[in-house]
Amino acid sequence: MSQVTGKSSLSEILDTIDLGPTGSVQMMFAKLQLAQSEICKSQAEDYMKQIEDIQEEQELCAKMIEQARTLQNNAKNGTGDCSWDKNASMMPQEMADFFNARGLSYDTTGNDLAHNSDEWDYNLKSLTNYQETIGNKTQTLMVYLQDFIGQYNSYLQGANTQIANANQTLTNLARGQ
Repeated sequence: MSQVTGKSSLSEILDTIDLGPTGSVQMMFAKLQLAQSEICKSQAEDYMKQIEDIQEEQELCAKMIEQARTLQNNAKNGTGDCSWDKNASMMPQEMADFFNARGLSYDTTGNDLAHNSDEWDYNLKSLTNYQETIGNKTQTLMVYLQDFIGQYNSYLQGANTQIANANQTLTNLARGQ
């Protein structure tokens, strides 16, 4: 069978599949099944890439949550890094950029990045809600991925069955049965 990488439409894929000189209905159906399996495989690969990207985002979010908790604890313990208030910790610009890039809300009291323990509570709720949202998206994509894998297996099995049936028919004809 030919490579079908980069092909996305059924007709493009069908043009790349060569099952030999036979034009039997069984072989045509097998060819169609193989083409459908390639479409499912391509879609499954797309979902796997999306899941991989989301998992990277989840890791980054988890690091932000860990860092925010540390900063909150520093503010609670009076060991914050704000020179004017040891009961506050500065949100790093990288974290503020993370919030802004994803449209997440964070406490803007005082129009600065200094946050006391309660303000860090608000920021952490925003981060954990975001983490939950991307976790739910991963689960949804996993369901779709499993569906496409199941379809792929079904189409591939159907193609193999049709090829075996066509071969058996040819064998029977060759034997005069």
